[in-house]
Amino acid sequence: MDKLHNLIASVTGQEKIGFIDSSQTSLYVAAAAIAFNPIFWNLVARLEYRTHVLTKIFGSPYYGCYALAFTIFSLGIFRDSLYKNALDEQPLYPPIHQPAAGIACFVAGNVLVLSSMWALGVTGTYLGDYFGILMDAKVEGFPFNVTGAPMYWGSTLSFLGTALYTGRAAGVLLTVEVFVLYFLALQFEDPFTAAIYAKKDARPVTRSMTKQKDRKKA
Repeated sequence: MDKLHNLIASVTGQEKIGFIDSSQTSLYVAAAAIAFNPIFWNLVARLEYRTHVLTKIFGSPYYGCYALAFTIFSLGIFRDSLYKNALDEQPLYPPIHQPAAGIACFVAGNVLVLSSMWALGVTGTYLGDYFGILMDAKVEGFPFNVTGAPMYWGSTLSFLGTALYTGRAAGVLLTVEVFVLYFLALQFEDPFTAAIYAKKDARPVTRSMTKQKDRKKA
């Protein structure tokens, strides 16, 4: 039945029906872009933390962070365009064609992402802590009282929303990839970030103890 529909669709210009068309190169290109982005920013951020390479290149930790932010943002737009292109070349899978649910997921995801960016600012959003640009206190209000990683899970919801809105099974598959990669990224990022702030919190104590020792010696 699907073959007959697709034959008619090829003549009339209607959407093809099916599950996942694994012959489309765009599917693998989108998957590669989705994998590349979190790997890239984690490697670059850790390199900056250890060598201050971006700070040296741009002359300031802030300028280095802004440059990385621009790069990550641009890569995100490019990845999203590849994702959309991949879905455009995939067949419609009616069981998951749920436009209303797709819109709800997309809106909820963008609320999480945008409110997170508003709460953290540019440097807080784009790995400023790896540049030594630390926040005075942990942000605990919305959306961080909903989830500890609103940027990641909001982005995941946006991917899922697009897949449901367009009815592409390949979109759901790519969303699973997004979820897995972000989950793995958090296993590296959260402990590393916690260590950075623990080091920051320990400094005043260390300085205070040093001063007390100096006073005793005096």
